[in-house]
Amino acid sequence: MPKTRGPLARHGRLPRRRAWASALGIVASVLAVALVSGTSVAAIAGGTLATKPKTVALSKDDQQVADTADITAMPGGANILLIGSDTRVGQFDSDEDVQGARNDVTILVHISQDHQQLTAVSFPRDLMVPIPACSNPATGTTYPASTSAQFNTALGNGGVSCVVDTVENLTGLRIPYAGLITFDGVISMSNALGGVDVCVAQPINDTYTGLHLTAGEHTLQGSDALAFLRTRHGVGDGSDLARISSQQVFLSALLRKITSGDTLSDPVTLYRLATAALQNMTLSDGLAKARSLVGLATTLRGMSTSNMLFVQYPVVDDPADTARVIVSQEAAHVLNVALQTDQRTSLSDSTTGRASEESSSAGKSSGGSSGSTGSASPGTSSSSSGASSSGGTSSSGGTPSAAATSSATPTATATPLPSSITGQNADEQTCSVGN
Repeated sequence: MPKTRGPLARHGRLPRRRAWASALGIVASVLAVALVSGTSVAAIAGGTLATKPKTVALSKDDQQVADTADITAMPGGANILLIGSDTRVGQFDSDEDVQGARNDVTILVHISQDHQQLTAVSFPRDLMVPIPACSNPATGTTYPASTSAQFNTALGNGGVSCVVDTVENLTGLRIPYAGLITFDGVISMSNALGGVDVCVAQPINDTYTGLHLTAGEHTLQGSDALAFLRTRHGVGDGSDLARISSQQVFLSALLRKITSGDTLSDPVTLYRLATAALQNMTLSDGLAKARSLVGLATTLRGMSTSNMLFVQYPVVDDPADTARVIVSQEAAHVLNVALQTDQRTSLSDSTTGRASEESSSAGKSSGGSSGSTGSASPGTSSSSSGASSSGGTSSSGGTPSAAATSSATPTATATPLPSSITGQNADEQTCSVGN
């Protein structure tokens, strides 16, 4: 049974962590659902892990960019597509087709060229989109292009490359890096951390996934963590959009867990986390290179978690099928242009989504640091996110850290995104809302 811990925590800004904490944390938290633990970057670079990631090829153009570009200095920023999937056999959603792989979690990570902001965009699996012609790498079957198909069929059509091509067509971006992790990877990584602390504002009762949580704070790992990430019948309005906002609660909590001092100072935990990720993931050829993984960590080295933004790709109900959604064209255009032109952005009204909300009771964050009672606008740094928590030193207590250095560097003013675009900052304490 999940462990319950006291009252809900107050929404607040968490102290800024050491340089590598941000790098390790954001990669690991996002990739816990869809790619690789950032803690594995150092392990791979140092050759300390026996397990090596499986690899997959992207389209010729994407491969060429990945082979020739430096991920730390890509014009317009670096784009990585993260995919979470399973064969669906033996899963709880018995009302759905269980044949073939589905990209049920798809997250586009954009890292700005100046390394000052990361934007993680979640795409609903039920989104109706054009899907290009794709060839399945496992079977050799070729699927013709479709002007309107459910987004999560792209992986079954043509593997990781087909999902990348679909998102490129949707956003107008070049995406030279990608990776995939199965649901088993989520279980392994949450176990390696000893569980992830999540806040629940209202009871969650989902007979489909078997998830039953009372209001309060719960430490989730293993099958409970997976059920929390997969539940849609138990949160918000029961839609896939509600599931996304609840996943963002988990991802943010996971990031704070990984960036806590207890985790970063424990090499055994970091090794287990890296191994769990590597054993359950497939990386594109370009991302699997040691220079790309080390470069990825380098780009995040001085970034504040307050500048790591989770957003949902804007959609509206499909008039032809109420169980599906279509792109909200005006809002999507604004987001696409912002990503294409590498604009610094923020959420305009702190709307967290259909199944999450800012926490309201006093307490401490799951990362172990006291949350402040005030907050800055998402995408901007508040005074509580300064470098004072690290004392301006590296983890060894010697020279100034990159995080401390970058905190004094002025950053561009953030442009608010349309109010219809929901999400949260990685350092925002939020709670999942049951239905």
